[in-house]
Amino acid sequence: MRLLLATTNLNKVREIRPLFAGADVELMTLADVAPVPEPAETASSFWETARQKALAYARATGLVAVAEDSGLVIDSLQGEPGVRSARFLGKDVSYAARFEAIYALLSEAPRAAHSARFVTALAVADDDTVVFETETRIEGVVAPSPSGTLGFGYDPIFLYPPFGKTTGEMTLDEKTAVSHRARAFRDLRRALFANRVAILRS
Repeated sequence: MRLLLATTNLNKVREIRPLFAGADVELMTLADVAPVPEPAETASSFWETARQKALAYARATGLVAVAEDSGLVIDSLQGEPGVRSARFLGKDVSYAARFEAIYALLSEAPRAAHSARFVTALAVADDDTVVFETETRIEGVVAPSPSGTLGFGYDPIFLYPPFGKTTGEMTLDEKTAVSHRARAFRDLRRALFANRVAILRS
């Protein structure tokens, strides 16, 4: 059975693959198919972006495609960077520059206002139909300063209080146990193998 992971982010692929260990599923990536133009991300929510991408890649490849949209939501920044997380300040801006901007924006907010969460919306599409969706999150706060080199993206500035460390300081096993993305793909795996959705084709 084949399932296309509609991402070019190798860090995401590295996190997702172990979640399907032992399953009778062939996980493919965009590197395994003919080049597909990246769909424009014009939606204003994680849900709509995930659906947009899943449908675009399913139609283009003829495969069942799973796409996710995720980002960091900071309450005192009115939810920013949110759905624009990958494009915050510009698509090619470094995360170091994004961190600096975020801390500048937060500098006048009280410490208690720095609550934040990572959110993932996941959609699976078969041709023109979305056949599975889920949304997951992990709650935390913005760290006092960036810390950790084990993650990617906004991981170094997201502090997960139960572990007392940022997601950038977590090992892969620790992150897999609690992360928003891992939770979303575990939801998908449970749905597939509990026969609640039958979407994979040989």
